[in-house]
Amino acid sequence: MSNPLLEKSKHPHGAIPFDTIKAEHFVPALKAAIETARNALEVYKKDHSTNFDDVLTKLDDIVEPVHSIYSIFENLHSAECPDELDKVSEEISTLTTAFSNDVGLDPEIFKRVKACYDSREKQILTEEEKKILDKSFIDFKRNGALLSDDKKDEIRKMDEELGQLALSFSQNALKATNAFLLVITDKKDLDGLPDSFIEAAAELAEKKDKKGSWCVSLQASMLIPFLTYSKNRELRKKIFMAHSSKCLNDEFDNQTIIKRILTLRRDRAVILGYKNHAEYVLEQRMAESPQKVESFLAELMTKAKPYALKEVAKLRALKKELENTDDFEKFDSAFYSEILKKRELDFDDEMLRPYFKLENVVDGIFTIAERLYQLEFKEVTNIPKYHEDVRTFEVYDKRNDKYLSLFYADFFPRETKKGGAWMTNFKGQGLLRGEVLRPHVAIVCNFTKPTKTKPSLLTLDEVTTLFHEFGHALHGMLSQVKYRDLSGANVYWDFVELPSQIMENWALEKECLDIFAVHYETGEKISADLVQKIKASGHFLEGMATMRQLAFANLDMKYHSVEPESVTDISAFEARETKAAQVYPDIPGTSISTAFSHIFAGGYSAGYYSYKWAEVLDADAFEYFQQEGIFNADVAKKFRENILEKGGTEHPMELYKKFRGQEPDVGALLRRSGLV
Repeated sequence: MSNPLLEKSKHPHGAIPFDTIKAEHFVPALKAAIETARNALEVYKKDHSTNFDDVLTKLDDIVEPVHSIYSIFENLHSAECPDELDKVSEEISTLTTAFSNDVGLDPEIFKRVKACYDSREKQILTEEEKKILDKSFIDFKRNGALLSDDKKDEIRKMDEELGQLALSFSQNALKATNAFLLVITDKKDLDGLPDSFIEAAAELAEKKDKKGSWCVSLQASMLIPFLTYSKNRELRKKIFMAHSSKCLNDEFDNQTIIKRILTLRRDRAVILGYKNHAEYVLEQRMAESPQKVESFLAELMTKAKPYALKEVAKLRALKKELENTDDFEKFDSAFYSEILKKRELDFDDEMLRPYFKLENVVDGIFTIAERLYQLEFKEVTNIPKYHEDVRTFEVYDKRNDKYLSLFYADFFPRETKKGGAWMTNFKGQGLLRGEVLRPHVAIVCNFTKPTKTKPSLLTLDEVTTLFHEFGHALHGMLSQVKYRDLSGANVYWDFVELPSQIMENWALEKECLDIFAVHYETGEKISADLVQKIKASGHFLEGMATMRQLAFANLDMKYHSVEPESVTDISAFEARETKAAQVYPDIPGTSISTAFSHIFAGGYSAGYYSYKWAEVLDADAFEYFQQEGIFNADVAKKFRENILEKGGTEHPMELYKKFRGQEPDVGALLRRSGLV
């Protein structure tokens, strides 16, 4: 049987042949690639050269086909995962983890890497070669290369089990999301909901064979508007509870998985010589230690909590005024926040939707990228797609008309896609078999879908999400390094959010909104008055929003710093460790943790704080743009050349100082957030 995963692509730019790849291709392709790699590694281990290319470049060329197949699978498993693909996920994970461990724990392979590392002073190496050699040596050590054989076996078994547990956690979260459906049969229960939402709910009902009713799912594009606008408190509570109790004491329960993950992560860190998983992770972060992270979070909490408590008191008072009751719960927050916003700012998100037609926002963000970085996006139809909703683009540098990247944009929710939004690489930028290749980058989102009568009209939050993920994409597309392991977003985890979060700032500037924010029916540009309200809304209830993120970050850090044996009850542990950041009382039967995929099935374990850390970087960096002009060519050039193009070739603080001329100022975030 021919296998497109093992054949050279015939498509432009070597695009992945999604049109011919099927679920049944993955396991045979992976097994074949692993066998080929193992045979090549046997030859590699007999070579005694300590030359950089003979050691590191050759090793990367040998293992890359395995990693490439797994990368395609992993991306599809998140973005387009029908049942037949999900069924092979466990075997794929087992095969890949075993191979990675076989390479990382092989004493003969490490012997060659160490010999190259030890002879580095005798070789004529570029700064980037020194960096990748140093990184490779440290990665081998951190993955157990210096351990005894019995300890290596323990690491191997732990990694295999951790891979399976993360997969199960993610599968449970997706299944729990898809399992819930709120069916509304009485039109009165739609009071307060926007017409566009009602139409979408009717279309979902039709799709679910419940014609004549309205259906609401737990997808964010439906969940958030329902909690924000529905006047039916009992239904708001019902959908809030369904969302907030996913994988908690139900058929998709993740509690046992969480406890096992925590134990394995701690035990793995201890074997490698660290006190706990947090200490292990933060050794290679800008923050450096759990103590520094905790101090950083505590500083922000001290500033934000007084504001947050005043904001909650204001919402309570509003409900008391309107309904003469003191009964105020978490599931009331979004609803009364929207009323307060309309009262104080004469503004609500639904006023903005007509100005944020998705196609206009996408064209606008391309124009902004052109003005900042001289990029051109050309939509193409000759690139295979993994789903009909995906749009494909070629990206060019207008300064020299050079091709930079393929770009895939996947905007709408479906049952075969995980919730949330993310950027990923299908192919990274950098050296492969003697050629420095350009990247294939994708952003995957879950935005409001078009209906029969209306195009996709985004909320302001969805617009900023698009700008955020596009910032990540720029980091990947503009990368100009030699080695893939240092390209694009392959940087310290608490630096990776700078390119994404800084882009959100442009979405709130009138100069940018004038580019794309036009009424989809009248063509009228968004008014200066409405833009001013958008700017003001950036500070609205910022204390509460900050405390929410700090609660998540602190919970993550505590999970990975304490002894796992102390986490006997997930809900009780969560309540205790988020108490300092709480501004609402707990609701029994709810949990952040059991669907907290970022830390239990993603890459953010002991790293969720990085969102706030990067906010300091982006606030300080954007102040520089504001001082010189948000489209200032010199500042944009500095950001492109020192941040977006450099990947992980230098320490992030050094790159930041080359761009900014100084270390970041925490005060910039407090000023922007109005928390001063």
